[in-house]
Amino acid sequence: MSQSLDIAVIGATGTVGETLVQLLEEREFPVGNLYLLASGESAGASVPFKGRNLRVRDVADFDFAQVKLVFFAAGEAATRSFAASATGAGCSIIDLSGALDASEAPSLVPEANPQLLEGLVPPYSLSSPSASAVALACVLAPLKGLLKPQRLSVLANLAVSSRGREGVNELARQTAELLNARPLEPRFFDRQIAFNIFAQVAAPDAQGHIALERRLGAEIKQLLGEPGLRVAATCALAPVFFGDSLAVSLVAEQAVDLAAVRECLSRAPGVEFVEEEGDYPTAVGDAVGQDSVYVGRVRGGLDDPCELNLWIASDNARKGAALNAVQSAELLIKHYLSKILT
Repeated sequence: MSQSLDIAVIGATGTVGETLVQLLEEREFPVGNLYLLASGESAGASVPFKGRNLRVRDVADFDFAQVKLVFFAAGEAATRSFAASATGAGCSIIDLSGALDASEAPSLVPEANPQLLEGLVPPYSLSSPSASAVALACVLAPLKGLLKPQRLSVLANLAVSSRGREGVNELARQTAELLNARPLEPRFFDRQIAFNIFAQVAAPDAQGHIALERRLGAEIKQLLGEPGLRVAATCALAPVFFGDSLAVSLVAEQAVDLAAVRECLSRAPGVEFVEEEGDYPTAVGDAVGQDSVYVGRVRGGLDDPCELNLWIASDNARKGAALNAVQSAELLIKHYLSKILT
């Protein structure tokens, strides 16, 4: 990619936004001018990029006509406030918040559904799905033809960084208080997260489901192209700074050929298959800081020959969010944005 593209990153001071900027540099993304944006209280901060410290501007004052591509990494409110302005100025957008309906910004995981881009018209609006959906899609998409999945059950143990920098700081503070035998006072969370697990990551709806669980179910159906797939999802919060761990159970149309599954996973792009007997991947020991999704503990069901069980570990901020967004942008540039590059 020899040409360059003027880009804006909204949410540049957040955990995911900073990682996104770092990846633009690491992957030598063809950035022309890079505009780092955030809400008013974060404006004026600086973020390093290619040996310089770039000042963060207030997104409310930004003219989107200056750029051709915008990453939205600042949460649902920012996307709802500024996405229309960006597309109205002719910008393509990649949203990481889940604020946009799938009909206007479908989810893309390049390893799973690159064909999604066929038929889209500029300016392009895409969603980079939830971190759990990215990890699931990378592992399950290669298995789809082999297994013909009928039902999927997922327990996603999410890192506190899924709640932003405040979640990371709260876990660190609570841990220090407990280790120093000081009284624990929950602040950001409503109860103790250190050395504990939350059964839910937000307030449930009238049916008892969390919005993120509904989002995960809808995203994985779209990413796999399986609208009839039956999905059960539970999102829990674990006392881990970075890295999600997923326990996955899938019921296939026919008896599972475990040897064929292992062979398929060993060749899957973006997947690191841990197959040594007795070994298994962990978020902290393997996935954090890495670009791959790690999978292990591949086994059949206790009673059902059509059942497949496995364990997934992935860096939620890097692979699950920032990297998937950058890879999606790379795919856009390669196939669809070449005519507007400067």
